[in-house]
Amino acid sequence: MGDGCSLNSNNNGSDNDNINKSCSINAIGGSMTKKKTKKKKSGGKRKKMTVEQILAARYVNEWVFLDSNSASTASSVDDFGVQSHTKFSDKVVFELHSHSICSDGFLSPSVLVERAHRNGVKVLALTDHDTMSGIPEALEAAHKFGIRIIPGVEISTIFSPRGESESEEPVHILAYYSSCGPTKLEELENCLANIRDGRYIRAKNIVSKLNNLKMPLKWEHVARIAGNGVAPGRLHVARAMVEAGHVENLKQAFNRYLYDGGPAYSTGNELLAEEAVELICRTGGVAALAHPWALKNPVAVIRRLKDAGLHGIEVYRSDGKLATFSDLADSYELLKLGGSDFHGRRGQDESDLGSVNLPVLALHEFLKVARPIWCSSIKETLQSFAEEPSDSNLERIVKFGEIRFLKGGLTSNCDKDLLDLCLSSWLTNEERQTIDVETLRLKLSQTNINQRSIQCSNILDLHHSGSPQDTTAVYWEHLS
Repeated sequence: MGDGCSLNSNNNGSDNDNINKSCSINAIGGSMTKKKTKKKKSGGKRKKMTVEQILAARYVNEWVFLDSNSASTASSVDDFGVQSHTKFSDKVVFELHSHSICSDGFLSPSVLVERAHRNGVKVLALTDHDTMSGIPEALEAAHKFGIRIIPGVEISTIFSPRGESESEEPVHILAYYSSCGPTKLEELENCLANIRDGRYIRAKNIVSKLNNLKMPLKWEHVARIAGNGVAPGRLHVARAMVEAGHVENLKQAFNRYLYDGGPAYSTGNELLAEEAVELICRTGGVAALAHPWALKNPVAVIRRLKDAGLHGIEVYRSDGKLATFSDLADSYELLKLGGSDFHGRRGQDESDLGSVNLPVLALHEFLKVARPIWCSSIKETLQSFAEEPSDSNLERIVKFGEIRFLKGGLTSNCDKDLLDLCLSSWLTNEERQTIDVETLRLKLSQTNINQRSIQCSNILDLHHSGSPQDTTAVYWEHLS
């Protein structure tokens, strides 16, 4: 699946468990090549930025630090509501592919965020397999370190070729959402829950097949490794195989038994790949094809998914840009993205968080596509809240959104305060102008629901009873 034989995240295939499909890539009828890059000598002069790169960097900084008032500085707010300034930077590190213990990673969301911070990451997308359950914890940790979180998910799908001679293959689609998370959240959550249910069925089938291969393995062992409430993946089974002494390492488990179509391989309740892309688009997300180098027929997959609304594909890895897939992205007018696919495998060789060098022009193109989609999603969510400021709509806002601390505390009109918080924390000045804020405020002022009045009073009591807290935490604690 990768063009190297070592176990690392650059070589991960579908389910992020396909550790090593092969030691060479035969993509698009030939060997996949990498774009050669010259190593920079330490202490050498930094290459001067072009005008295009400077403008792109300013655009990226504006979004990352939400400071559209200054072209030379970026602002952030610390835990105590104190505004600090960082010099304009042409290098802002984005990490767009990472996993926590909420799927098959080894680190908790908070520890993952802390590691990202140590590595200089400013924007982190948590993209666990078929779940967004780790996002709230990641947001809480990110607030401490000044990191911006992109709520994400990696959806397990199956690509079904139209030709009878070709076989189905697993395909993973990354979804990137706005600061308020997905719209139509219930629809997305129902689909993800169904896929997670299928992961349990699949893992049990894999264990059964291994037992039939005279390799005794208990389901309870796999479930313990996965953790309470975590839908198991092939990586969890592979770890159980290593612990039971059936194989020497994860790579061997996949090479011999768990690879796509292998003797212990099994499928679950995966969506069709096109359906997943359409779902992401329908719920206000940006859809990107994960690790296309793992696919048997990437051209057919990319062509079909582009028709379904695919926005981008992973092209960049820690070992450079893959020329084959960069060319494919150009051919199909797709964004060129990438991430470490970090799992934290405890000593195993894998790319670290922030190790993938995404050029500022690629980040610029990503945000140019993503920001209008996210702005529309935020607008829809806030309109729903204004029309029906219920507990469920409030929960949707605070579950995925990092809301900055409101100086001076909440007022008696806490719904409108929340609206102002969302606008200032999630959107630039330019983006706010696309939303009819006065209409939203008018709707909120006309709302007269006794239950909401009581709720606001309780939230105010929580907020003023002690030391200042993060507004998100205050709202979330009340809803818990």
